[in-house]
Amino acid sequence: MLEINTKAPDFTLQDQNGDEHTLSQYQGKKVILYFYPKDNTSGCTKQACGFAERYPQFLEKGAVVLGVSRDSAASHKRFEEKYSLPFPLLCDPDHKITEMYGAWGEKKTAGKVSMGVIRTTYLIDEQGVIIKAMTKVKAADNPADMLDALS
Repeated sequence: MLEINTKAPDFTLQDQNGDEHTLSQYQGKKVILYFYPKDNTSGCTKQACGFAERYPQFLEKGAVVLGVSRDSAASHKRFEEKYSLPFPLLCDPDHKITEMYGAWGEKKTAGKVSMGVIRTTYLIDEQGVIIKAMTKVKAADNPADMLDALS
């Protein structure tokens, strides 16, 4: 996990529409960058819909939301359309950026150990500095927690 008060690494990833996004293009805005395991799963859906429901409030506070997972653009597109998600879902199929942000590691599910995405969320300020970092977040609570962090 990256440390608070450090510069967030820049990246370039494509979204569900094939558009490229870099962290540096959001300079001047706060960025909520969240890493999630998989489109259309229970926890990930709760988290994404929570961000979508509060999206106008995030925008009012000068923040954008970016979701990142290993899923393909086609999977992200279906997820976005099914739940009317108003923010970009970024594709990191080789989990390079996920690893860079410390959101890739050993997970235990039903007693089985495997490597995968560890649900992680960062709040990055207008200058690209990490001001909040959360790991192993509760999917359903994460959007409200991040909205509170902006207050």
